[in-house]
Amino acid sequence: MALTKVSSLFQSTACGEVQEHIYTTAVPKLPVPPLQQTLQMYLRCMKHLVPEEQFRKTKSIVEQFGVAGGLGESLQLILEEKREKTTNWVFNYWLDDMYLNNRLALPVNSSPAIIFARQNFKDVNDQLRFAANLISGVQDYKALLDSHALPVDFARGQLSGQPLCMKQYYGLFSSYRLPGHTKDTLVAQKSCVMPEPEHIIVACNNQFFVLDVVINFRRLSEGDLFTQLRKIAKMAENEEEMLPPIGLLTTDGRTEWAEARTILMKGYMIYLPHVLQFVVGRDGVCGTVCEHSPFDGIVLVQCTEHLLKHMKESSKKLLRADSVSELPAPRRLRWKCSPEIQAHLASSAEKLQRIVKNLDFTAYKFVNYGKEFIKKQKTSPDAYIQVALQLAFYRCHRRLVPTYESASIRRFDEGRVDNIRSATSEAFAFVKAMIDNKPALSVCWSGSFCFPQQNPKQVNTLMIPSLSLFNCYLRTERHSTEQLSLPQHLAVCHFHSLHFTAVQGISRWLFGCNRQPQHKLFCRAKPI
Repeated sequence: MALTKVSSLFQSTACGEVQEHIYTTAVPKLPVPPLQQTLQMYLRCMKHLVPEEQFRKTKSIVEQFGVAGGLGESLQLILEEKREKTTNWVFNYWLDDMYLNNRLALPVNSSPAIIFARQNFKDVNDQLRFAANLISGVQDYKALLDSHALPVDFARGQLSGQPLCMKQYYGLFSSYRLPGHTKDTLVAQKSCVMPEPEHIIVACNNQFFVLDVVINFRRLSEGDLFTQLRKIAKMAENEEEMLPPIGLLTTDGRTEWAEARTILMKGYMIYLPHVLQFVVGRDGVCGTVCEHSPFDGIVLVQCTEHLLKHMKESSKKLLRADSVSELPAPRRLRWKCSPEIQAHLASSAEKLQRIVKNLDFTAYKFVNYGKEFIKKQKTSPDAYIQVALQLAFYRCHRRLVPTYESASIRRFDEGRVDNIRSATSEAFAFVKAMIDNKPALSVCWSGSFCFPQQNPKQVNTLMIPSLSLFNCYLRTERHSTEQLSLPQHLAVCHFHSLHFTAVQGISRWLFGCNRQPQHKLFCRAKPI
């Protein structure tokens, strides 16, 4: 199986017919790697990260697990059977463990965000014009999805020309994460035909409104949207109609939100929060935030780039209010806020404030050079940054720790992402040589790794599915991490998409790097 870096891996085709064929038939199933390959790679990744005695115990357990006719072979057969019966054998393991079973609150812990360039709004009307333009762009993008006319993404680099699975895109506007008391549910609408009238939910001044954007099979123009948004802004200032900030409940832990939602549901229909939300602040801070379970960050990035292009192209137009005398007024959403709900709101507000205050986030702009200089040295910018992170961490702590770098497996059907474990034994030898002033090592660069001299394509083919497979063995047999002497936390996480977010429940530190031609933007986050 091949690794495809999540950033800068896309090119597209504009042919809708080709796209439909690729989307439905051309992407292969994710393979199940051989058992012994998985076990040997797991040991190789662990050996230099744990004390010698702990590694000996782990090795003994792994060898017993992999004996002929033993438990490992039985579980291998189960996974191979699962591959035959499902579209993607690892999909539900990933979805459940990373998202749906997790009880942490979504802000900071999970939901990624992208911040646009800051706007200079002269007044509220400027803000609302921007919002109307944004909504119009979202409708354009959704129309592409509904007609399956979105161009297909293709891999670059070693896998150049291979089509990537597009299914994640179709969850952008048609799915939501339903909170549960012990496990959430990802609910997705299968049909691309939406019932009329089509609407969006607008939040203003902590008040929520239903805004119909398609009426009598006609999309509202930007002028219509602008006028309707002005109505909402005025309605939201009416103090006599003010309701408590009910949206705070969705920021709580998943179990707490499920309990509050159950109370709200008594006698009321709840408008479920969809996964994609856009923010247009009066101070000019604008962007988007999403719930992560239906799709990965690059899908959000691609959607955002489309929207920004739409807004740039239409920004020169003078937006005036259209004649909207026949349009219905937006509708305020109302809830019965019992004392029990009021208590939930107070608790949610306090916990959200604590999460925000406990987040240490710093951004550094490194201006000495960017990715173009690194490329001129015939070195992969990603590999350069990965090893630099290992060196920096080793200088501070005199050890390496398990490290997560996101890698796409979208060239397989329903592929999401998996992790590149960049704290390799070769990286460990390199940073020790740098610190101890030893002679240069003979290594080769392949993607994000420092490997001994061997076939890079073979490394790319074997690395990620084997580690994923071992995790699936653990889930299938319900082994604990203590039984296998595994480290309990990933201490460093690295992403270099356009957004930065902590990985749920497993991250102590997060380092992000957005590589630009002439500079680099580093971000460091630490949930305290």
